[in-house]
Amino acid sequence: MTAGEWLKTACNLCYINCGIEVSVNDGRLEKVRGDRSSPKSQGYLCNKATRIPYYANDKDRLTSPLRRRADGGFDEIRWDEAIAEIAARLRDIADRHGGKSIALYGGGGQGNHAGGAYASGVLRALGSRSVFNALSQEKTGDFWVNGHMFGSQTCHTAEDVHHCDLLFVIGANPWVAHGFPNARDHLNQIRKDPARKLIVIDPRRTETAEMADLHLAVRPGADSFLLGALLAMLVRSDRIDHAFIEEHTTGFADVKQALLNIPVEEWAAAADIAVADLARCVEMIAAAKAMVVRAELGIQQSTNSTLNSYLEKLLIMLSGSFGRKGTNQLQGWLQPLWGNSPNQTFAPTGDAIIAGLLPPNIFPEAVLLDHPDKLRCVWIDSSNPANTAANTKAMERALRSLELCVVVDVAMTETAQLAHYVLPASSQYEKTEFTLFNFEFPTNFFHVRAGVLPPLAGTLPEPEIYTRLAVALGLLPGDNVLAPLREIARDARPAFAAAFRTFLAENPQAVPALVLYHTIGQTLPDGTAAAAPLWSAAQACANRSPQAVRRAINASDEVADHQLGDLLFDTIVAARQGTAVTRHDYDDVWSFISHADRKVRLVVPQMLEWLARLDPKTALAPKEFPFMLAAGGRRMFNANQIFRDPAWRRDDRDGAMLINSNDLMELGAKDGDWIAVESAVGRLVVRCKVDDAMRKGQLALPHGYGQAYPASDGERLVNGPRINLLTESGNRDPIAGTPYHKNVAVRLALATEEEIRAYQTRSDRIHMAAVRRSGISGRAPDPHVR
Repeated sequence: MTAGEWLKTACNLCYINCGIEVSVNDGRLEKVRGDRSSPKSQGYLCNKATRIPYYANDKDRLTSPLRRRADGGFDEIRWDEAIAEIAARLRDIADRHGGKSIALYGGGGQGNHAGGAYASGVLRALGSRSVFNALSQEKTGDFWVNGHMFGSQTCHTAEDVHHCDLLFVIGANPWVAHGFPNARDHLNQIRKDPARKLIVIDPRRTETAEMADLHLAVRPGADSFLLGALLAMLVRSDRIDHAFIEEHTTGFADVKQALLNIPVEEWAAAADIAVADLARCVEMIAAAKAMVVRAELGIQQSTNSTLNSYLEKLLIMLSGSFGRKGTNQLQGWLQPLWGNSPNQTFAPTGDAIIAGLLPPNIFPEAVLLDHPDKLRCVWIDSSNPANTAANTKAMERALRSLELCVVVDVAMTETAQLAHYVLPASSQYEKTEFTLFNFEFPTNFFHVRAGVLPPLAGTLPEPEIYTRLAVALGLLPGDNVLAPLREIARDARPAFAAAFRTFLAENPQAVPALVLYHTIGQTLPDGTAAAAPLWSAAQACANRSPQAVRRAINASDEVADHQLGDLLFDTIVAARQGTAVTRHDYDDVWSFISHADRKVRLVVPQMLEWLARLDPKTALAPKEFPFMLAAGGRRMFNANQIFRDPAWRRDDRDGAMLINSNDLMELGAKDGDWIAVESAVGRLVVRCKVDDAMRKGQLALPHGYGQAYPASDGERLVNGPRINLLTESGNRDPIAGTPYHKNVAVRLALATEEEIRAYQTRSDRIHMAAVRRSGISGRAPDPHVR
């Protein structure tokens, strides 16, 4: 790498993963700009991506494997020593209790999925099937609904925002959180075009709601009542698409009757929305030629979350906003990021396994229950459940009780502090990476990102970590066995598929992802061997959607069908700026539905039963906890748990709690004061910030805070609120187990003088350390000055 060279990669702060270029000088990432050659983002860049140097040059990095001592401290050990000990303990647990006693938590963080195939492959070879991750903390209710309505939990709705004339946003703030490519550009285009409209459902008047033609400021947690009343009004006024419903769905008569049974005025009152505003919403939907619905965690982690997802899908279907330009679609995959596991349950707790995943809310029970199939070992890859999962105390108790806990990460996270072994991974910019969050339609993109920095000494990329572990476990043949297969991959790619199948049949213990890494992976350009498992995904995608693949990669007629998968794979791994992988026709969406008749099932019996028993009285906050806290929101300068350095935030250094000025005045406090927040399970002292965009009785704290970071004297100080000290494992969806993080009932009190002194001192020490690290005195640190 030459000084000041600009290298292509992608942002790792949200799942859109916009293409960026980074300036690298002397092994350091110094500057960031949007990549105009990216076919997906085309140079788009938000304010957060400019702060990536704080991640790439983070001082809080692990550089040696660690083993926990009996006193809770850690000793540095050699890689070979760590791998040998871990392998022996893994094998012992599997032999005594079976692979079902071992779970994977994580398997790739935000924008960081290359290691997931290797982690899951090794653990599956030991018989493990239990997986917890961020998706199962957020999205599995939606996946469950999709499974019933579309026939498979891997059917996932996408939004053609670019071509809609009505964007209906529910529980999302794309101006800040994005959620679709080039979000701010498209919101501005809608705002400036008199022929296009925007509706937002959100308790807070967010930045996106400020741009809306209609903002429905729903009572926190009452989304089901609002959506139910809206659907009932659509049916009663006959503002539905009968032709679409007749041609593409089944079960409308039963759904219609269920909606007609809804007492609209009573439910509107429960949602605290005027019926006149709902009527205006109905008129806007009826007038739209192409409506697209964008829903996010505001309803997917809210009270009645799985029911919310069902009602959202009914809104799409009854209005006919599906399968046409400018409406919702089903996305095409390069490879599904999750599975399809209908009617499966986890034996120790009886909870549903959805999309092959288990919800983090049940993790403490899964470990602590007296059950023969309880979890005894957890492998944690790029995840920090001690800080991100509900009920921190219960999660810590469960992690401490495990026979074996291994963490693979870049920093000494709160979870790593509780592990038996910690293995230091190379960072996302020091290795080949990609993300499987490719949710676009009709054109779907994929981006394999080669490393742009040298790996930090002492760290390893995940494929190398799992190679060493697999060898120690006897799950990977020696190089003398793999070499002939590697030569076939190098010299005769068309013959590789047959040779690979034969090899796995003859070596059933081998981990397929690692076999690919050590064979076809060694033939790939720019050190992108870690992308080798995508070869199988490319073959499947080409077989599933050959015409869409041909259009996307401009395959000539000379390319035979059996060659298409290899050409797609080579295109993906060679394009440093990313590439289109499928380009569909809108009519293709019907082929994605898994039901034999390709029709959407409107009737989901459990959902109609749930709808019938909804009680408007439950929409009010309990008297003993009169405030409703949204625990974990996105703001201009917060991101996810991969950022630990507090200097990267321009403002909101304490992760302040947003509160309406009237609520603060009634408490007898003022803007900037330290306030105690109490839930049924915990107490947290936070700085408050007046925000009259908040409803009265509504509070909000950000995610991405609460991690420990070293101060100048080496002490580790917690940076901002650990919000999951307030959340409770049982406050969750009854079907999917997703937490109701957007609706945590709390009460407020003035903090004690002792608490204020403690929190103020900690805040000042963290801020001063951040200023010193930035090299700037008395002003907000700049990401380009370190």
